[in-house]
Amino acid sequence: MAKPSPKTRLDGLTSLLADPDLLCEFAFVDGRVVNGKQPAIDVYDPANGAAIGSIASLDAEQSRSAVDSAQVAFGQWSALLPQERAIILRRWFELMLDAKEDLARIMTAEQGKPISEARGEIDYAASFIEFYSEEAKRPNIESVTSHLPDAEVEVWREPCGVAALVTPWNFPSAMITRKAAAALAAGCTCVVHPSSETPYSATALAVLASRAGLPAGAFNIVTGRASTIVEPWTQDPRVRVLSFTGSTEIGRLLYRQSADTVKRLVMELGGHAPFLVFADADLDQAVDEAIKAKFATSGQDCLGANRFLIERPIYAEFCNRFAEATRRLTLGNGMDDPDIGPLMNQKAVDKQVSHVEDALAKGAKCLVGGKVDVMGPLFFQPTVLADVPENALIMHEETFGPVAALAPFDSEDEAIKRANDSEYGLVAYLHTNNPRRIYRASRALQYGMVAVNRTKVTGAPIPFGGMKQSGLGREGARLGMEEFTEVKYVCRDWR
Repeated sequence: MAKPSPKTRLDGLTSLLADPDLLCEFAFVDGRVVNGKQPAIDVYDPANGAAIGSIASLDAEQSRSAVDSAQVAFGQWSALLPQERAIILRRWFELMLDAKEDLARIMTAEQGKPISEARGEIDYAASFIEFYSEEAKRPNIESVTSHLPDAEVEVWREPCGVAALVTPWNFPSAMITRKAAAALAAGCTCVVHPSSETPYSATALAVLASRAGLPAGAFNIVTGRASTIVEPWTQDPRVRVLSFTGSTEIGRLLYRQSADTVKRLVMELGGHAPFLVFADADLDQAVDEAIKAKFATSGQDCLGANRFLIERPIYAEFCNRFAEATRRLTLGNGMDDPDIGPLMNQKAVDKQVSHVEDALAKGAKCLVGGKVDVMGPLFFQPTVLADVPENALIMHEETFGPVAALAPFDSEDEAIKRANDSEYGLVAYLHTNNPRRIYRASRALQYGMVAVNRTKVTGAPIPFGGMKQSGLGREGARLGMEEFTEVKYVCRDWR
C-alpha cells in the first residue's frame, strides 16, 4: 500500500506536531494520496485569517472513481469475519488516542475551537471507533420461529454496500467517525466528503486508518467542492446509503437528489434547542448547565441551546446570574485555550449580527455582548438577550453562535407549546425537580433527545438523532450500525 501522505507544505502547523505526516493536503482514495484536477482550495485559520495551506479539489470524474474503489473494496471488506474487522477498527481507535495531541492541534488550527475542546472531541471521535469495533462482532438479529410446518426461517443482516458520508466543519473528526465506524463495522465501505474549511482532520483520520490496516478503498476521503463531489454520489446506484450532517436546507436538496436511486438516508439536520427552567429547579445548576448548553464550540453546535424559556418567578434572577456567568467567559485564539474561540466564517458572524439587531429592534434588551469583538472579524462576543419577543428571528431560526435569547413563561402548558413550536426537533433541555413534571414534559417535548437537569447526553452507546425536520434515522448505539445493513429473510424447506 502506498505511503498515506507525502511531506506537506504546512510548515507553521507541522512544526507543532510530533508526527508531521498526519498533515496531508491531498485527498485519500484507494489507499493513496490523490491530487485534484481542479484548483486547490485554501484553508484558513479562523483566529487570524491566515492561510494554513490548501487542500486538493477533485472533480466529478475523480469523485466517481472513489466510488469505483469503494465498490471493489466492498467485496474484500465485507467478506472478512466480523472479528477481523473488529481488530482493524480497534487498532484505528488506539492510533487515534496515540495521536490525540496532534489531532487536536490540527483541529484547532483549521476550526478555531479551544484546544481543550478539540482534545475532548478526539476522545469523543475515538469512542465511536472503539464502540463499533465491539459491535462489529455482534451483527446478528433475533431468530424467528417458523410459521410454516415444513420450513426453517432465518433472518440475516447484511451490509448495504458503499456508503457516502457528508460531514460538516463544526465537529470535523467526530462527525466522520460516528458515521464511518458504524458503516465499516457493518461491512460497508465509505466515500467521505469533509467540509473544505476543515479537511485536515479528515485526511489525518485516513492516514491513521491506513496504518491500522483498513484495505485500500475501504475508507476514502474525497476533498473538493461539495456540489462537485456529492452530486455524483446521489446519482450513483452503487451508493446505497447517504449519511449527511448539516443544514436542513441542504438535507432537503440531498433528499431530492437521492430519490431516483432510492437510497437509504441518514440525516442529522438543523436544531433549535429550547432550554426550559421551571421555578422548582436548582438555579445554580441550571445556570451552570445553560452556559455549557449555549457556549460549547463557541455556540456552533447543533445541540446548542437557542431559546431559554424561564418560569416567571425566577426569570429576573436567572437573567442576572446567567449574564454574570457569561461576562466571565474569555475570548481568544483556540491554541490559548479560551472559553470562546472565533466563529468559522463571515457568514456565521453575519447571522449573529442579524439576529441581535432584529431582536433589539423588536424590544429585546442586551445584557451582555452583542457585537463583533476587537480581537478580530470572526470573534463575536458571548451575548445574552433578555425579554426576547416570540416574533424575533432568533426564536425561530438556528443561530449557530454565541447568542442566547431569554424569555419568561407562566405555565407548563405554555412552555411546552412554545418549545414545540418549531420545524426542528433535535434536542430539548429541561430543568425541574418535580418528578411528575419531568415525566410529563419529557413525553410532551417533540424532540429526539431530552436532557433533564444536565447538558451532556451524547456518546457512542446512545441513539443520536432528531424528529421532524431535524433528520432521519439515528447515529450511535446499535441502531447506528443497523442503518448500514439490509435485512434478508430466508425461508428454507427442510424436508
